[in-house]
Amino acid sequence: MRRDSNKGFYLFLFLLGVIGAGAYYVYTSVLFERNPPQVDISNEIYWNLKQPLELAISDDSGIKKYSIIMSDGKDRVTIEKQVLTNPKTEIELKINPPGTLKFEKGEAILEIEAVDKSLWHYFLGNKTKKLVKIHIDTKRPNLYIVNNSYGIRKGGSALVIFYCDDKNLVDFYIDTNFGKKFKAQPFYKEGYYIALLAWPITQEKFRAFIVAYDKANNRAKTPISYYLKNKKYKTTRIELEDDFLSGKVAALAEEYPETKGMSLLEKFKFINETLRERNEKLIHDLTSIIPQERIERFELKPFYPLANGAVVATFGDHRYYYYKGKFISESYHMGLDLASTKHAPIRASNKGDVVFSEFNGIYGNMPLISHGLGLYTLYGHCSRLFIKKGDKVKEGKTIAHTGSTGLALGDHLHFGVVVQGIEVRPEEWMDGNWIKLNVTQVIEDAKKIIDSK
Repeated sequence: MRRDSNKGFYLFLFLLGVIGAGAYYVYTSVLFERNPPQVDISNEIYWNLKQPLELAISDDSGIKKYSIIMSDGKDRVTIEKQVLTNPKTEIELKINPPGTLKFEKGEAILEIEAVDKSLWHYFLGNKTKKLVKIHIDTKRPNLYIVNNSYGIRKGGSALVIFYCDDKNLVDFYIDTNFGKKFKAQPFYKEGYYIALLAWPITQEKFRAFIVAYDKANNRAKTPISYYLKNKKYKTTRIELEDDFLSGKVAALAEEYPETKGMSLLEKFKFINETLRERNEKLIHDLTSIIPQERIERFELKPFYPLANGAVVATFGDHRYYYYKGKFISESYHMGLDLASTKHAPIRASNKGDVVFSEFNGIYGNMPLISHGLGLYTLYGHCSRLFIKKGDKVKEGKTIAHTGSTGLALGDHLHFGVVVQGIEVRPEEWMDGNWIKLNVTQVIEDAKKIIDSK
């Protein structure tokens, strides 16, 4: 009896081991994987019926069968139903709208069901079912121009006011042929927007058009018709002097450790190209911000920051630098240089918010003021600063004194005007008649047009 009892016990252990091994195999084998198929598509989407819906089904063990059904609340249509003899780990599908569905309610439900080839669930496989709510939207945003400046000059600015509305609106902006996107600010009444644009001096052509798109990727696009005024800017050949290189250039280069060991010409090239690019990027980043509160007017006085200031260098001057007849480097002068007496007071012509007031490389001590609507003014080479970031400046306030900090030979003011990160001709914003014709009158006329609707 004892021997039979031992045999039974060992048989029990054997069977228990077989069951344990089988269970371990089931839980670890790919054939019995327990993860259901994954369906890659959002739970809620917007569809314009023009482009097919895209979705992907994936599974580690492979997809054995799937079905896709669409319902518009009235009828149901099987879009696709497949049983795969060779299961796939990933399937990508494009769903076109079935012609039998009318989508009268503007909504639909997409039902996706998939089963993998796993032997889990009593050899039936893992199943996934996903319901996707679809909003049918075939209308593009309502977009039209209300008013704009008559023309724009190369290196100059212009205004546009437009209407844009869509219940599913995602974004809108003003695009250009040179890749710059200008943003707009809410204007006057709901749905209306205003923006200043700029034509960079480095671009030979200018085209601008407003683009709007919604959640269903319906897009509206309308060109802005400006009379284009080309302008030729000055080019200057500058022979670099040893005194300038060993004096101003060497002194400024000492501020930057990467110039250590460079020759004087290499230091000049670093300052004129690498440092200039770095300094201008800071300016462009700071001035690319546009307010988003609604405005009704944009009143400005002509900018005249330096009393009795004489023009000593013009905007847009393309400068070529040579040393003993050999070309070294080039740059564009992005401001208007004005000079009067040494350490002359610089006054704010219009109110604004100070967004920067520190040392900025080649620009030296440099206040930067936002006047709203993406319009900024810049004051370079100052000797003393009387404002700091965050200050609100009133018209007539002394903000700094002229100087020769940065890459400046003599005491003067480098006066710059920037529109959404693009340097523009200061002369336009110093001309009251230009401001009236291209900005304030355009705004007032637009308000009359809007009120007449």
